[in-house]
Amino acid sequence: MDRNDIQQVRRFNRAFTKRIGVLDESYLARGRPFGEARVLFEIGLAGGIGLQALRERLGLDSGYLSRLMRSLEGQGMVELVRDEADARARLARLTETGQAEFEAYDRLSDDAAENLLGSLKDTHRPLLVAAMAEIERLLRTAAVAVALEPADSADARSCLEQYYAELARRFPSGFDPLAVNNFDPAEMTPPKGWFVVARVDSEPVGCGALKRLEDGVGEVKRVWTSPSARGLGVASRIMDRLEAQAVEAGFTILRLDTNGTLKEAQAMYAKRGYREIERYNDNPYAEHWFEKRI
Repeated sequence: MDRNDIQQVRRFNRAFTKRIGVLDESYLARGRPFGEARVLFEIGLAGGIGLQALRERLGLDSGYLSRLMRSLEGQGMVELVRDEADARARLARLTETGQAEFEAYDRLSDDAAENLLGSLKDTHRPLLVAAMAEIERLLRTAAVAVALEPADSADARSCLEQYYAELARRFPSGFDPLAVNNFDPAEMTPPKGWFVVARVDSEPVGCGALKRLEDGVGEVKRVWTSPSARGLGVASRIMDRLEAQAVEAGFTILRLDTNGTLKEAQAMYAKRGYREIERYNDNPYAEHWFEKRI
């Protein structure tokens, strides 16, 4: 790694945290440090949130989050209630006082952003905004993680449901998952198959599957990326993970099919070295078939 690049990242971190007041004992002059203010704001933004989800969203250690929550409870800002969907879990939600504080932070945050932009020349403002948008995108890209997961997990099912719904919208004739080789989680469980879920900051944003067709031959299925994460290279990361798994499983050939409507998928497969072949299955929605030697 280039040492100058590392130093630039560190300089940016120091300048940015100083500029937005992360180190202030009283963030935005509301009497509490940034950590407490951020937790309070996230609870208000979500309209109430489970502690586990809050911890994952902010990337906090459970002990540290507990200390922040105790402080906010002591200030009368938040309350913990039982989750009606899961009696073992607790939800954090704002009290009436906490809601007023959330709204104050919201206004002051707008003011701080406006003051930052106002300190620049008219020609510099769009440059800063565009740079921030690009940095945000790249940080989200860096946060993409792809891992093996049971094909019948809650997040896997959610991704598949969104995938099917998108195909139904995009295909001229709609899409019925029962009309194709129905997705059986058992076939996506090793050694028959594998399923992966992509996440950004613990949020599931994509999926993909690898299925054993015959000795030495695997099939890539159900590669999907959430619209909220497109442009982050999620599909490519999913394909990287599936192809690595295929090598580990001893496959020498990978096959896949796609519909003619999915131009972006066809372009990605061609870029990754898949070549178009004759039909190899009876999928009624498939119009193109590809193969790659790995």
